[in-house]
Amino acid sequence: MIKNIKDTITLHNGVSMPQLGFGVFKVEEGSQTVESVKKALEIGYRSIDTAAVYKNEEGVGKAIRESGIPRAELFITSKVWNSDQGYESTLKAYDDSLKRLGLEYLDLYLIHWPVKGKYNETWKALEKLYKDGRVRSIGVSNFHIHHLEDLFANSELKPVIDQVELHPRLAQPELREFCEKHDIKVEAWGPLGQGNLIDEPTLKHIAEKHGKTTAQVLIRWHLQHGIVVIPKSVTPSRIEENAQVFDFELSLDEMSKIDALNLNERYGADPDNFNF
Repeated sequence: MIKNIKDTITLHNGVSMPQLGFGVFKVEEGSQTVESVKKALEIGYRSIDTAAVYKNEEGVGKAIRESGIPRAELFITSKVWNSDQGYESTLKAYDDSLKRLGLEYLDLYLIHWPVKGKYNETWKALEKLYKDGRVRSIGVSNFHIHHLEDLFANSELKPVIDQVELHPRLAQPELREFCEKHDIKVEAWGPLGQGNLIDEPTLKHIAEKHGKTTAQVLIRWHLQHGIVVIPKSVTPSRIEENAQVFDFELSLDEMSKIDALNLNERYGADPDNFNF
């Protein structure tokens, strides 16, 4: 069981990744990104998740440099955007992300969405980057089971991770089971249901019992399920609060009650109907 913010899980290629990370989706480029990432690093987060389309890779890079934390202690993720997918364009997109971040390599590079007719070529580019030793791990984001099966049939390497929308209202049990069977880790974006679950009565009741916030209970639920989780916040007190989830444990009964909240309800786009 994960005991602190620096605890890691091991991906199937042997690379270790912190189970709790910090996401910067919708964090404004410039001082907001720099300050929130620096705060997260100061508190003890070592995993930062960004993407080309977030337009804040430069700020993330600046925060990393200003933090003074050795690069080897950090786990940095970025993603190739839909319009850059394809073989050559993905290789270029990777170089561009590195440039903006001011880094020599990434720990994890993901295909952001399964763009039909393109993601297999994109994956071949990721395989090349991995084989050339330019990235430590490669994975996907927003892939359904059928996308993963198609990828398996057309590739040499399988993803180490699938980053998807996941929270108690969209618990993704079938996908989680499929990924476990294939030794692929599951990572949750939008773990707090994009704010929609903060006042959910069951969660509030459990939170009150533990003297915690609903957000902390949600993060803890993911961790106890072995899911990699990347909550995002720009508020210093919340960034700190989201990391204070190692001094309590949810009982089996509480975990079951939260599991029972699943309605297969999305707050984000469905990968099968995403407007690419």
